[in-house]
Amino acid sequence: MEEENQTGVVYFHFRPFSTNSTVASLVFVGFLLLYLGSLIGNLTIGLTVWQDHSLHTPMYFFLFVLATLELGYSTNIAPLTLASILSMGKMLISLPSCGAQMFFFILLGGSDCVLLAIMAYDRYVAICHPLHYSLIMSWQLCGQMALGSLGLGFLLSLPLTILICHLPFCGHNEIYHFFCDMPAVMRLACTDTHIHQAALFAISVAAVAIPFLLICLSYGCIVATILRMTSAEGKRRAFSTCSSHLLVVVLQYGCCTLIYLRPSSSYSPEEGRAVSVVYTFFSPLLNPLIYSLRNQEVTDAVKRLLTRMFWFRKPERFLPGGNYSLNKGEHSMMEKKLKINRP
Repeated sequence: MEEENQTGVVYFHFRPFSTNSTVASLVFVGFLLLYLGSLIGNLTIGLTVWQDHSLHTPMYFFLFVLATLELGYSTNIAPLTLASILSMGKMLISLPSCGAQMFFFILLGGSDCVLLAIMAYDRYVAICHPLHYSLIMSWQLCGQMALGSLGLGFLLSLPLTILICHLPFCGHNEIYHFFCDMPAVMRLACTDTHIHQAALFAISVAAVAIPFLLICLSYGCIVATILRMTSAEGKRRAFSTCSSHLLVVVLQYGCCTLIYLRPSSSYSPEEGRAVSVVYTFFSPLLNPLIYSLRNQEVTDAVKRLLTRMFWFRKPERFLPGGNYSLNKGEHSMMEKKLKINRP
Protein backbone atom coordinates (compact mmCIF):
# COMPACT_ATOMS: atom_id res chain seq x y z
CA MET A 1 0.00 0.00 0.00
CA GLU A 2 1.57 3.30 -1.04
CA GLU A 3 1.51 6.03 1.55
CA GLU A 4 2.82 8.84 -0.69
CA ASN A 5 2.02 9.58 -4.30
CA GLN A 6 4.25 11.14 -6.94
CA THR A 7 3.21 14.68 -6.00
CA GLY A 8 4.64 14.22 -2.51
CA VAL A 9 1.30 14.27 -0.69
CA VAL A 10 1.47 12.14 2.45
CA TYR A 11 -1.27 9.56 3.00
CA PHE A 12 -2.19 7.58 6.10
CA HIS A 13 -4.39 4.63 6.85
CA PHE A 14 -5.91 3.52 10.14
CA ARG A 15 -5.06 0.21 11.75
CA PRO A 16 -8.16 -2.04 11.58
CA PHE A 17 -9.73 -3.30 14.79
CA SER A 18 -9.57 -6.82 13.40
CA THR A 19 -8.52 -8.56 10.19
CA ASN A 20 -11.48 -10.90 10.62
CA SER A 21 -14.35 -9.71 8.44
CA THR A 22 -17.01 -10.98 10.87
CA VAL A 23 -15.49 -9.13 13.82
CA ALA A 24 -15.05 -6.01 11.69
CA SER A 25 -18.73 -6.19 10.69
CA LEU A 26 -19.79 -6.42 14.33
CA VAL A 27 -17.57 -3.44 15.23
CA PHE A 28 -19.05 -1.48 12.32
CA VAL A 29 -22.64 -2.20 13.42
CA GLY A 30 -21.82 -1.30 17.03
CA PHE A 31 -20.19 2.02 16.11
CA LEU A 32 -22.98 2.82 13.65
CA LEU A 33 -25.63 2.27 16.34
CA LEU A 34 -23.70 4.44 18.81
CA TYR A 35 -23.36 7.21 16.22
CA LEU A 36 -27.03 7.11 15.24
CA GLY A 37 -28.00 7.09 18.92
CA SER A 38 -25.88 10.16 19.60
CA LEU A 39 -27.37 11.96 16.59
CA ILE A 40 -30.94 11.18 17.63
CA GLY A 41 -30.32 11.99 21.30
CA ASN A 42 -28.57 15.31 20.76
CA LEU A 43 -30.99 16.38 18.02
CA THR A 44 -33.87 15.62 20.39
CA ILE A 45 -32.31 17.65 23.20
CA GLY A 46 -31.53 20.54 20.83
CA LEU A 47 -35.02 20.61 19.30
CA THR A 48 -36.66 20.28 22.73
CA VAL A 49 -34.82 23.27 24.15
CA TRP A 50 -35.42 25.25 20.94
CA GLN A 51 -39.17 24.53 20.80
CA ASP A 52 -40.18 24.50 24.48
CA HIS A 53 -40.46 28.03 25.90
CA SER A 54 -40.33 26.75 29.48
CA LEU A 55 -36.70 25.75 28.82
CA HIS A 56 -35.62 29.16 27.56
CA THR A 57 -33.34 29.79 30.52
CA PRO A 58 -29.52 30.13 30.69
CA MET A 59 -29.05 26.58 32.03
CA TYR A 60 -30.90 25.01 29.11
CA PHE A 61 -29.37 27.42 26.63
CA PHE A 62 -25.97 26.00 27.54
CA LEU A 63 -27.42 22.49 27.27
CA PHE A 64 -28.55 23.38 23.73
CA VAL A 65 -25.05 24.59 22.86
CA LEU A 66 -23.56 21.40 24.36
CA ALA A 67 -25.87 19.21 22.25
CA THR A 68 -24.89 21.17 19.13
CA LEU A 69 -21.18 20.71 19.89
CA GLU A 70 -21.71 16.98 20.46
CA LEU A 71 -23.41 16.68 17.06
CA GLY A 72 -20.44 18.25 15.32
CA TYR A 73 -17.97 16.29 17.45
CA SER A 74 -19.57 12.93 16.58
CA THR A 75 -19.94 13.76 12.90
CA ASN A 76 -16.29 14.78 12.68
CA ILE A 77 -15.13 11.35 13.88
CA ALA A 78 -17.75 8.68 13.13
CA PRO A 79 -18.21 8.74 9.29
CA LEU A 80 -14.49 8.42 8.57
CA THR A 81 -14.12 5.70 11.22
CA LEU A 82 -17.03 3.73 9.78
CA ALA A 83 -15.62 4.02 6.25
CA SER A 84 -12.22 2.81 7.48
CA ILE A 85 -13.78 -0.20 9.22
CA LEU A 86 -15.65 -1.14 6.05
CA SER A 87 -12.42 -0.98 4.01
CA MET A 88 -10.63 -3.16 6.60
CA GLY A 89 -8.02 -0.41 7.08
CA LYS A 90 -7.26 0.01 3.37
CA MET A 91 -8.83 3.44 3.03
CA LEU A 92 -6.26 6.21 2.62
CA ILE A 93 -6.53 9.68 4.11
CA SER A 94 -4.30 12.55 3.03
CA LEU A 95 -2.37 14.70 5.48
CA PRO A 96 -4.57 17.80 4.79
CA SER A 97 -7.72 15.75 5.43
CA CYS A 98 -6.19 14.32 8.58
CA GLY A 99 -5.24 17.84 9.66
CA ALA A 100 -8.81 19.06 9.07
CA GLN A 101 -10.23 16.29 11.25
CA MET A 102 -7.62 17.07 13.90
CA PHE A 103 -8.49 20.78 13.80
CA PHE A 104 -12.23 20.24 14.32
CA PHE A 105 -11.56 17.59 16.95
CA ILE A 106 -9.55 20.05 19.07
CA LEU A 107 -11.92 22.94 18.29
CA LEU A 108 -15.11 21.09 19.29
CA GLY A 109 -13.54 19.04 22.09
CA GLY A 110 -11.85 22.09 23.65
CA SER A 111 -15.04 24.14 23.36
CA ASP A 112 -16.94 21.27 24.98
CA CYS A 113 -14.60 21.24 28.00
CA VAL A 114 -14.77 25.03 28.41
CA LEU A 115 -18.56 24.96 28.10
CA LEU A 116 -18.82 22.41 30.93
CA ALA A 117 -16.91 24.88 33.13
CA ILE A 118 -19.34 27.64 32.09
CA MET A 119 -22.29 25.39 32.99
CA ALA A 120 -20.73 24.81 36.42
CA TYR A 121 -20.48 28.59 36.89
CA ASP A 122 -24.14 28.92 35.92
CA ARG A 123 -25.08 26.39 38.64
CA TYR A 124 -22.87 28.27 41.12
CA VAL A 125 -24.70 31.55 40.48
CA ALA A 126 -28.13 29.85 40.60
CA ILE A 127 -27.49 28.15 43.97
CA CYS A 128 -25.13 30.57 45.72
CA HIS A 129 -26.62 33.86 44.45
CA PRO A 130 -30.25 33.06 43.54
CA LEU A 131 -31.54 36.61 44.08
CA HIS A 132 -29.03 38.04 41.60
CA TYR A 133 -29.20 35.16 39.10
CA SER A 134 -31.22 36.93 36.40
CA LEU A 135 -29.08 40.05 36.76
CA ILE A 136 -25.74 38.19 36.52
CA MET A 137 -26.67 35.55 33.94
CA SER A 138 -28.08 37.90 31.33
CA TRP A 139 -28.69 36.64 27.81
CA GLN A 140 -25.91 38.89 26.57
CA LEU A 141 -23.42 37.30 28.96
CA CYS A 142 -24.64 33.80 28.08
CA GLY A 143 -24.12 34.46 24.38
CA GLN A 144 -20.68 35.96 24.99
CA MET A 145 -19.59 32.96 27.08
CA ALA A 146 -20.85 30.46 24.48
CA LEU A 147 -19.01 32.31 21.69
CA GLY A 148 -15.98 32.63 23.95
CA SER A 149 -15.79 28.84 24.37
CA LEU A 150 -15.76 28.44 20.58
CA GLY A 151 -13.17 31.20 20.20
CA LEU A 152 -10.89 29.59 22.78
CA GLY A 153 -11.29 26.23 21.05
CA PHE A 154 -10.26 27.83 17.76
CA LEU A 155 -7.19 29.47 19.31
CA LEU A 156 -6.13 26.14 20.81
CA SER A 157 -6.71 24.05 17.68
CA LEU A 158 -5.13 26.18 14.95
CA PRO A 159 -1.48 26.39 16.13
CA LEU A 160 -1.24 22.72 17.15
CA THR A 161 -2.75 21.55 13.87
CA ILE A 162 -0.29 23.66 11.88
CA LEU A 163 2.64 22.34 13.92
CA ILE A 164 1.69 18.70 13.40
CA CYS A 165 0.89 19.10 9.70
CA HIS A 166 4.38 20.48 9.09
CA LEU A 167 6.06 17.41 10.55
CA PRO A 168 7.99 15.19 8.10
CA PHE A 169 6.47 11.72 7.73
CA CYS A 170 8.24 8.79 6.18
CA GLY A 171 7.96 5.02 6.06
CA HIS A 172 4.81 3.00 6.76
CA ASN A 173 2.23 5.62 7.76
CA GLU A 174 -0.25 3.44 9.64
CA ILE A 175 -2.06 5.35 12.38
CA TYR A 176 -2.61 3.07 15.35
CA HIS A 177 -6.03 4.58 15.95
CA PHE A 178 -9.45 4.97 14.35
CA PHE A 179 -9.14 8.74 13.76
CA CYS A 180 -6.38 11.34 13.46
CA ASP A 181 -5.62 11.75 17.14
CA MET A 182 -2.63 13.97 17.89
CA PRO A 183 -0.41 11.56 19.88
CA ALA A 184 -1.00 8.73 17.39
CA VAL A 185 -0.10 10.93 14.39
CA MET A 186 2.99 12.43 16.05
CA ARG A 187 4.38 8.94 16.68
CA LEU A 188 4.72 8.52 12.89
CA ALA A 189 6.96 11.56 12.39
CA CYS A 190 10.56 10.80 11.45
CA THR A 191 11.98 13.68 13.48
CA ASP A 192 12.16 14.86 17.07
CA THR A 193 8.69 15.82 18.35
CA HIS A 194 9.51 17.11 21.84
CA ILE A 195 8.35 20.64 20.95
CA HIS A 196 5.10 19.30 19.53
CA GLN A 197 4.52 17.12 22.57
CA ALA A 198 5.13 20.12 24.83
CA ALA A 199 2.65 22.16 22.76
CA LEU A 200 0.06 19.37 23.02
CA PHE A 201 0.54 19.19 26.80
CA ALA A 202 0.21 22.98 27.17
CA ILE A 203 -2.98 23.00 25.09
CA SER A 204 -4.34 20.06 27.10
CA VAL A 205 -3.71 21.98 30.32
CA ALA A 206 -5.57 25.01 28.92
CA ALA A 207 -8.49 22.95 27.56
CA VAL A 208 -8.81 20.29 30.26
CA ALA A 209 -6.94 21.02 33.49
CA ILE A 210 -7.84 24.71 33.96
CA PRO A 211 -11.59 24.27 33.19
CA PHE A 212 -11.64 21.25 35.51
CA LEU A 213 -10.10 23.31 38.34
CA LEU A 214 -12.73 26.01 37.77
CA ILE A 215 -15.45 23.34 37.92
CA CYS A 216 -14.02 22.04 41.21
CA LEU A 217 -13.96 25.59 42.59
CA SER A 218 -17.58 26.20 41.55
CA TYR A 219 -18.78 22.95 43.09
CA GLY A 220 -16.79 23.60 46.26
CA CYS A 221 -18.79 26.80 46.75
CA ILE A 222 -22.02 25.00 45.79
CA VAL A 223 -21.46 22.22 48.35
CA ALA A 224 -20.66 24.77 51.07
CA THR A 225 -23.91 26.63 50.29
CA ILE A 226 -25.99 23.44 50.22
CA LEU A 227 -24.63 22.30 53.60
CA ARG A 228 -25.78 25.59 55.13
CA MET A 229 -29.34 25.06 53.87
CA THR A 230 -31.88 24.11 56.54
CA SER A 231 -34.52 22.73 54.17
CA ALA A 232 -34.13 19.08 53.20
CA GLU A 233 -36.18 19.70 50.05
CA GLY A 234 -33.90 22.59 49.08
CA LYS A 235 -30.83 20.40 49.48
CA ARG A 236 -32.41 17.63 47.41
CA ARG A 237 -33.34 20.00 44.58
CA ALA A 238 -29.88 21.59 44.56
CA PHE A 239 -28.10 18.22 44.38
CA SER A 240 -30.54 17.01 41.73
CA THR A 241 -29.82 20.08 39.59
CA CYS A 242 -26.07 19.45 39.68
CA SER A 243 -25.91 15.65 39.53
CA SER A 244 -26.39 15.27 35.77
CA HIS A 245 -23.74 17.88 35.03
CA LEU A 246 -21.30 16.19 37.42
CA LEU A 247 -21.74 12.82 35.71
CA VAL A 248 -20.95 14.36 32.31
CA VAL A 249 -17.91 16.16 33.77
CA VAL A 250 -16.49 12.95 35.26
CA LEU A 251 -16.95 11.07 31.98
CA GLN A 252 -15.46 13.81 29.79
CA TYR A 253 -12.54 14.96 31.92
CA GLY A 254 -11.64 11.49 33.14
CA CYS A 255 -11.06 10.20 29.61
CA CYS A 256 -9.24 13.34 28.43
CA THR A 257 -6.92 13.24 31.43
CA LEU A 258 -5.94 9.62 30.74
CA ILE A 259 -4.94 10.47 27.15
CA TYR A 260 -3.62 14.04 27.07
CA LEU A 261 -2.41 14.86 30.60
CA ARG A 262 0.14 12.10 31.00
CA PRO A 263 3.80 11.85 29.98
CA SER A 264 4.25 10.96 26.32
CA SER A 265 6.68 8.20 27.32
CA SER A 266 3.83 6.35 29.06
CA TYR A 267 1.43 6.67 26.12
CA SER A 268 0.07 3.29 25.00
CA PRO A 269 -1.54 3.08 21.52
CA GLU A 270 -3.81 0.22 22.61
CA GLU A 271 -4.99 2.06 25.71
CA GLY A 272 -5.32 5.32 23.79
CA ARG A 273 -7.58 3.73 21.20
CA ALA A 274 -9.72 1.98 23.84
CA VAL A 275 -10.23 5.10 25.95
CA SER A 276 -10.92 7.18 22.83
CA VAL A 277 -13.89 4.95 22.00
CA VAL A 278 -15.47 6.07 25.29
CA TYR A 279 -15.24 9.83 24.72
CA THR A 280 -15.83 9.81 20.94
CA PHE A 281 -18.72 7.33 20.70
CA PHE A 282 -20.14 6.63 24.16
CA SER A 283 -19.92 10.12 25.68
CA PRO A 284 -21.96 11.90 22.94
CA LEU A 285 -24.60 9.18 23.32
CA LEU A 286 -24.68 9.20 27.12
CA ASN A 287 -24.79 12.99 27.58
CA PRO A 288 -28.37 13.49 26.29
CA LEU A 289 -29.50 10.36 28.16
CA ILE A 290 -28.00 11.61 31.43
CA TYR A 291 -29.58 15.06 31.10
CA SER A 292 -32.99 13.74 30.05
CA LEU A 293 -33.27 10.84 32.52
CA ARG A 294 -32.02 12.81 35.54
CA ASN A 295 -33.89 16.05 34.82
CA GLN A 296 -37.68 15.96 35.07
CA GLU A 297 -38.12 19.27 33.23
CA VAL A 298 -36.21 17.97 30.21
CA THR A 299 -38.04 14.63 30.33
CA ASP A 300 -41.44 16.34 30.36
CA ALA A 301 -40.41 18.71 27.56
CA VAL A 302 -39.18 15.79 25.42
CA LYS A 303 -42.54 14.05 25.92
CA ARG A 304 -44.37 17.21 24.84
CA LEU A 305 -42.16 17.51 21.76
CA LEU A 306 -42.71 13.88 20.78
CA THR A 307 -46.46 14.29 21.35
CA ARG A 308 -46.57 17.29 19.00
CA MET A 309 -44.49 15.49 16.39
CA PHE A 310 -46.31 12.16 16.32
CA TRP A 311 -49.87 12.96 17.41
CA PHE A 312 -52.15 13.52 14.43
CA ARG A 313 -55.79 14.42 14.82
CA LYS A 314 -58.17 12.69 12.43
CA PRO A 315 -60.58 15.08 10.72
CA GLU A 316 -64.14 14.22 11.78
CA ARG A 317 -67.41 15.87 11.04
CA PHE A 318 -68.85 17.47 14.19
CA LEU A 319 -72.13 15.86 15.11
CA PRO A 320 -74.00 16.28 18.41
CA GLY A 321 -73.38 13.34 20.67
CA GLY A 322 -70.47 12.08 18.55
CA ASN A 323 -67.07 10.89 19.68
CA TYR A 324 -64.69 13.78 18.98
CA SER A 325 -60.93 14.02 18.70
CA LEU A 326 -61.03 17.66 19.83
CA ASN A 327 -59.47 19.15 22.89
CA LYS A 328 -61.66 20.78 25.57
CA GLY A 329 -61.28 24.31 24.22
CA GLU A 330 -62.22 23.33 20.66
CA HIS A 331 -65.13 21.20 21.96
CA SER A 332 -66.67 24.07 23.97
CA MET A 333 -66.31 26.50 21.04
CA MET A 334 -68.10 24.11 18.70
CA GLU A 335 -70.90 23.57 21.25
CA LYS A 336 -71.41 27.34 21.54
CA LYS A 337 -71.57 27.71 17.75
CA LEU A 338 -74.20 24.98 17.53
CA LYS A 339 -76.35 26.60 20.24
CA ILE A 340 -76.19 29.97 18.50
CA ASN A 341 -77.19 28.49 15.13
CA ARG A 342 -80.08 26.45 16.53
CA PRO A 343 -83.55 27.89 15.58
